[in-house]
Amino acid sequence: MAKEKTVYVCEYCGQESVKWMGKCPACGRWDSMKEFKVSPQKTSLKGKDAARPFPTGESSGVRRLHEIKADDEPRMDMGDEELNRVLGGGMVPGSLVLLGGEPGIGKSTLTLQTVLRLQDRRILYVSGEESARQIKLRADRLGPANDGLFVLCETSLEQIFRHIEEMQPDLVVIDSIQTIQTETVESSAGSLAQIRECAASLLRYAKSGGPSVLLIGHINKDGALAGPKVLEHIVDVVLQFEGDQHHLYRILRSIKNRFGSTSELGIYEMRHDGLRQVSNPSELLLTDNREGLSGVAISCSVEGVRPFLIETQALVSTAAYGTAQRSTTGFDGRRLNMLLAVLEKRVGFKLAQKDVFLNIAGGLRVTDPAIDLSVVAAVLSSNGDMPIEGDVCMAGEVGLSGEIRPVARIEQRIAEAQKLGFRRILIPSHNMNGLNPKQYKIALVPVRRVVEAVRELFA
Repeated sequence: MAKEKTVYVCEYCGQESVKWMGKCPACGRWDSMKEFKVSPQKTSLKGKDAARPFPTGESSGVRRLHEIKADDEPRMDMGDEELNRVLGGGMVPGSLVLLGGEPGIGKSTLTLQTVLRLQDRRILYVSGEESARQIKLRADRLGPANDGLFVLCETSLEQIFRHIEEMQPDLVVIDSIQTIQTETVESSAGSLAQIRECAASLLRYAKSGGPSVLLIGHINKDGALAGPKVLEHIVDVVLQFEGDQHHLYRILRSIKNRFGSTSELGIYEMRHDGLRQVSNPSELLLTDNREGLSGVAISCSVEGVRPFLIETQALVSTAAYGTAQRSTTGFDGRRLNMLLAVLEKRVGFKLAQKDVFLNIAGGLRVTDPAIDLSVVAAVLSSNGDMPIEGDVCMAGEVGLSGEIRPVARIEQRIAEAQKLGFRRILIPSHNMNGLNPKQYKIALVPVRRVVEAVRELFA
């Protein structure tokens, strides 16, 4: 029998090397190369599983491209509009989905309350962390019982496959992938080799006509999914469940999706009876007591195809120490530094000796460049202690020359602001092409440069 081959794999980017190195040559991280043993062939199983072959995918053969049918995959309705939107319309049969998040953020709660809604499906919930009694107590709190939901407390992958073959479920939930281990790898559960082999085996089983599989994964101290980076390459969909535990709102993002867009997100509200879908986040993210307060600006952001209004808060004060502070929550700190440089160079506001603190209300993390204009407005409002009128919102990207660049989906942004009762909206002048201002009940204020926006807001 051939000897095992030892390779070293970076747990962050998946880079392989035949020898150990202190620094990964691909991602540059130190002390990230972990030992990984590769067996030339799988070890034989013992006992009842000896006669049953380990699940493997079947060869599909070589076919011409025009002979392959490319019909739309039938989707499994998850009974959750937010989750269906992030998945791209529902879960595709035979897919492998990875749901990651920090401990205690609500991954198991979201998964359990989702499968409880699937009354017409056979679901196998495999738990490697909790007992059946703990799952029952949580299920009683979340909703009515589901006769098609079966619970299995097991960590052996071979035993899990045996139960899957006996039950033939429509969906398998693994909570969590870090607790599952296989006999073909001689290492403890949660190790790099175990996670990699278990995920690959589940993928082969799902693609060879098996059920859809939902994996729950943990987050390491750096905020990345625990285990090798190759785990994200194996699965079809990677969902990130995030949010501040001190806030009520949770965000479900799609980092990778082979069956849909990665720009969608779902918003939930954490309650005592589980997670509630937030169909209109704008009404919850905006406060009613912002009248007369400086440093507050409302921006219309778009995530995927979903517009919502968010509150941008800024605080500018004299630097108490020699070096001015720049602190952001929910916004890119480097982009804030760029916007402050634009204000100093193009508009003439000197903020080099001022502390600037920026916060996106509600615990959200926003990457839409259209929020630039509201960030600039909030900073100037706090610097001059001049409040912005409460019926004004804005959307626009700020360039290095001080120009207001056009943004996408401007009609949806205007419609969302109009629905919530705003009277004016500042938009880039270029976005006025093709728009008919008479069809809106909200006043459209086109601006070309940051200076023009400042005049409109603080005239």
